[in-house]
Amino acid sequence: MEVAAQAPIPGGKPMGKGIGLTDSAVARLRRLLTERNTPDAGLRIAVRGGGCSGLSYHMEWTDKPRDRDKIFERDGVRVFVDSKSYLYLMGTELVFEDGLLASGFKLQNPNAKAACGCGDSFTV
Repeated sequence: MEVAAQAPIPGGKPMGKGIGLTDSAVARLRRLLTERNTPDAGLRIAVRGGGCSGLSYHMEWTDKPRDRDKIFERDGVRVFVDSKSYLYLMGTELVFEDGLLASGFKLQNPNAKAACGCGDSFTV
């Protein structure tokens, strides 16, 4: 699954709690879960060390949350985040963009101070 970081919003946005899911992200996730015939599964979002800027996003499908995962749900779509990753993702919004040149999920992370040129990694 392709994931890209987005450059920080000028002036910043106050760090909120939780992971937000836009209408576009919910619609795309619901469609993908239906196509996979796994409507009760969810998307795991994690932050790992590595990449050009030091930290990178990772997404994968999972059938159920782990014991200490934080679970975010909107309109029946679930996102799971481990406790350590959540520290970097608080206030982040998951967006799905479908453009002429590229489409995929993007994380609008107000905690990211900088992102690499390819958009796959970030720093805090």
